[in-house]
Amino acid sequence: MKKFFLLSLLSLVCLFATSCVSLSKFDDLNNKHRQQTRELSVAKQELQNLQEENAELLRQNQALNANMTEMSNARISAEARVEDLVLRLEQLQNQYDTTMENYAQQLSGKTRDLTKANNLLTARTKELAEKEAAIRAQEAQFAEQQTALQQRQAELEAAEQAAKDALAAKEREIEEVRNAVTNALVGFTDKGLNVETKDGKVYVSMDSKLMFPSASWTVSKEGNQAIKELAKVLEENEDLNIMVEGHTDNDAFKGSTAVKDNWDLSVMRATSIVKLLLQYGPKIDPARVEASGHGEFAPKVENSSAANKAMNRRTEIILTPKIEDILNMLH
Repeated sequence: MKKFFLLSLLSLVCLFATSCVSLSKFDDLNNKHRQQTRELSVAKQELQNLQEENAELLRQNQALNANMTEMSNARISAEARVEDLVLRLEQLQNQYDTTMENYAQQLSGKTRDLTKANNLLTARTKELAEKEAAIRAQEAQFAEQQTALQQRQAELEAAEQAAKDALAAKEREIEEVRNAVTNALVGFTDKGLNVETKDGKVYVSMDSKLMFPSASWTVSKEGNQAIKELAKVLEENEDLNIMVEGHTDNDAFKGSTAVKDNWDLSVMRATSIVKLLLQYGPKIDPARVEASGHGEFAPKVENSSAANKAMNRRTEIILTPKIEDILNMLH
């Protein structure tokens, strides 16, 4: 700017030296000089402003450059991170694809298994329904059978009670028979006759000395009297079965007739008493009466003495109540 001012001043001096310019021209030149000076001052101010703006722009440019560097570094870091992320994403995608493929295979297998399971479940459900229906039918049948059994049990209990009552009545009847027989034969109790109740039966046991002479099957006089009294009682008690048993001791019997041994003798004695019972008791049904002989093989005691042998030589009349009606109650 100083050079510009000196050149302008030098130009004016030359003009004054070389030519005689008028004052008016000088004034014009002077005015131009002042104008240029002002313009120069404005230009200086503008230059200063431009310099300040340029400095500010330089500072901003430096800041922008720093930001650009930082952003470039950030971009580089971001790009590297993006590459890592892309690589990780590819790995995850591969894992996902592999997992999905395995899952699809497993799902396919599970679907097949599920289909088989469903088919099996359907078959089992059908089978279970059939079994339940069969069980319900069996339960209904069982209920019917249980009802029938309960009814049958009630009937049996009633029959059992009726049978017990009937047996109790038979026991009372047997006791009454024993009393009646005992009373009828009371005159013979000291002559070898005994009456007792055992196992629901009445046993009338008569020694041979009362009933028969030795080695004989003909009933004695006192024996006849005893059978006559007994027959009266048996006629009044029609519901009794009558068993007449003959017994001997173990002494051998040697007969010369059809009666040859103890078997024959025991049977003949039983038969003789049966005949007398039917003779003195014509109302006795012969079908109620039975005769049997045991010989020496059902002794009351051992045949070890004369007294014991006398006890074994006996005839027993066994009176048994008819219990067929009672047994029928239990069927």
